[in-house]
Amino acid sequence: MKIAAYKRYKPSDSTWLPIIPDTWQQIRGRFVMSVNPASMRLRNLDDSDEVSFVPMEAVGENGGLNLDRTKLLDEIGSGYTEFEDGDVVIAKITPCFENGKSALASGLKNGVALGTTELHVLRASKRLNNRFLFHLTTSHTFRMLGEAEMYGAGGQKRVPPEFVKNFCVPLPPLEEQQTIADFLDAQTAKIDTLLAKKRQFIDKLKEKRSALIARTVTRGLPPAAAQAAGLGPHLAMKVSGVEWLGHIPAHWEIKRLRYIGEAIIGLTYAPEDVSDEEDGTLVLRSSNVQAGKITLDDTVYVKKAIPKHLRTRVGDILICSRNGSRALIGKNAMIDERSAGLTFGAFMTIFRSKFSTYLYWVFNSNLFEFQSGAFLTSTINQLTVNNLYSFAIAFPPSNEQQAIAAYLDCETARIAQLAAKVEAAIARLTEYRQALITAAVMGKIAVRARTV
Repeated sequence: MKIAAYKRYKPSDSTWLPIIPDTWQQIRGRFVMSVNPASMRLRNLDDSDEVSFVPMEAVGENGGLNLDRTKLLDEIGSGYTEFEDGDVVIAKITPCFENGKSALASGLKNGVALGTTELHVLRASKRLNNRFLFHLTTSHTFRMLGEAEMYGAGGQKRVPPEFVKNFCVPLPPLEEQQTIADFLDAQTAKIDTLLAKKRQFIDKLKEKRSALIARTVTRGLPPAAAQAAGLGPHLAMKVSGVEWLGHIPAHWEIKRLRYIGEAIIGLTYAPEDVSDEEDGTLVLRSSNVQAGKITLDDTVYVKKAIPKHLRTRVGDILICSRNGSRALIGKNAMIDERSAGLTFGAFMTIFRSKFSTYLYWVFNSNLFEFQSGAFLTSTINQLTVNNLYSFAIAFPPSNEQQAIAAYLDCETARIAQLAAKVEAAIARLTEYRQALITAAVMGKIAVRARTV
């Protein structure tokens, strides 16, 4: 969609926005909105009345609130952020602010919500359309300027309320604000629908990959792939006796991991052992395992003697065996030449085996999901050596293992290539969405009623 610019512009009062349409004004936020106002609706409710309860995870990125949670007023303590239907809420803490967590509140229980203290509440005056205000707060310009005004250290940086109060709002006439808001509501809804479909497709590709791996390491190669690899079809099947495996090819074995490899717990080191790259050894941790690959973006080095068996070798499988997040347990990657000769931390385990090219795919199947009861509890997220050794897997002959590994390398690469194309399309759509909003609320394009 190509939309022309306004015919006439005039100089603005801000260095970040050199010109604005000649019918627009620039007014500081404090004169067209209230920032973090009290809720009179809340004060008119009884303690026995319900209100919406909104933690940070209930605030969507680029709009939307999850209003599943409600609480009685007398169940909620003091200190929460109060807001009403029609208010715009924006996250003030990093990285939620930069990620676009914000919403135009509507459908609140009794018209009121109490939420996380990490929100700013913006209540538009009669001069400012609240939907225009919402789109303004999601614009790249607003986010960029707000990020520059953050105070605090590290992960506790926040946007101060003074930023919003002093922000010079590009203000069209009220009727034009309505038109711009209608236009952006319609266009972003179309884009969001496309984005949702593409993300669903990504999810389906992930499911396809997972099903492909699970089927191949329990049932063997499909007939065409088996024939191409010089293997015969699996005509006879047998009951494995293992719940997660079901039936397996009759000539396969069931083996526990203790009989086909060695599990090695990683290096324990103290804070004083941490050094720099020049005189230290890189320690691989869970953050170095991403999407089944070793990445070296987040690095820690230690200066101490490293036992030979704690040096990584090509073909080792590095597994996250202990973590505060149970979702990360079992995450793994194979050591390649680039990551060989390093060491690994105590919350990681290496599985060392001559069958690693096949075992890598077993570890990336639903092995950990089906056997998670052995090592995950409500309080302990840990995969011990004994847990790992106890896992039973379907074990084909060596030549078939190699064929399965080669087949899965090829097929998952195709899926990854397709997923990458879809991810690139998502990135382009997301960028276009942001650019369209920014152009409209900053007066770079002339949105008329006919474009809505």
